[in-house]
Amino acid sequence: MSESMTGPEDGSRTGSGGSEPSGAQAYDPAAPAPLHVPRTPTGDDGVDALLDRLGDVDHLATDGHVEVYEDVHRGLRDTLTALDARPGPPAPPDPNHRS
Repeated sequence: MSESMTGPEDGSRTGSGGSEPSGAQAYDPAAPAPLHVPRTPTGDDGVDALLDRLGDVDHLATDGHVEVYEDVHRGLRDTLTALDARPGPPAPPDPNHRS
């Protein structure tokens, strides 16, 4: 029997049609794989949603990661910018202004 007739590790036959045995999947080292990086909630729903979006890269090929990372970065940057733009306490009334 030639080596081309056996699977890579388990010795299972792939046959002349090249199909995998029932229920088995071919190993593809370039395929997307979950990293299982834990994400701790921050307590801010908007920030937590953005951080959860990072999990989308687990199911994308590498060339799809940039779009997700840029989206998350933009959202976090907008959240931080909004913190700087929040109004302070109301200004005291102008004593020279008449209504």
